[in-house]
Amino acid sequence: MAKHAKLLWMDLEMTGLDPVEDRILEVAVIATDWDFKEVAVYEAAKQVGPNLVENRMNVGKDFWDKFPKVRDALIAQNNSDKAKNGRTVENELLEFIDEHFDADTPVLLAGNSIHQDRKFIENEWNRLNERLHYRMLDVSAWKVVFDGKYNKRFAKPEEHRALDDIRGSIQELKYYLGKVRV
Repeated sequence: MAKHAKLLWMDLEMTGLDPVEDRILEVAVIATDWDFKEVAVYEAAKQVGPNLVENRMNVGKDFWDKFPKVRDALIAQNNSDKAKNGRTVENELLEFIDEHFDADTPVLLAGNSIHQDRKFIENEWNRLNERLHYRMLDVSAWKVVFDGKYNKRFAKPEEHRALDDIRGSIQELKYYLGKVRV
């Protein structure tokens, strides 16, 4: 039986942007079809040592000081019993893929600046990385073209929470596609 999901939209919230030194704190994925209809949703908090979180957020202090509510929510979530170890989160993501995507087809990853998230996946979740297609649907490429060539911009809120950011990315791509004539 063919499964309906075609795109794995993902967003990660991390302690910073260095895929070697920083760590994933939060992950959300939405499986959609090619019409961007949601098939299923998954989100999780990934446990990171509190000292690493504090140290890395101090390195990226300029960014985190602009978003204190997000920083504080991510820290509280990390310190709660909701946070899971990275292996558990990876296992759950793989189960999600098994449930919603065809087993014999590499999964196409989608999102905004998804290449950056992919670096973290490669570093922290090798088994998940192996299930992903080498191609990705990166909404930020559309953003560059539509802004540079047509002076069209999508006003996407900066939530910096994984699930909200994915939904914003899907809306952004729909906006750009709405400008295309076929």
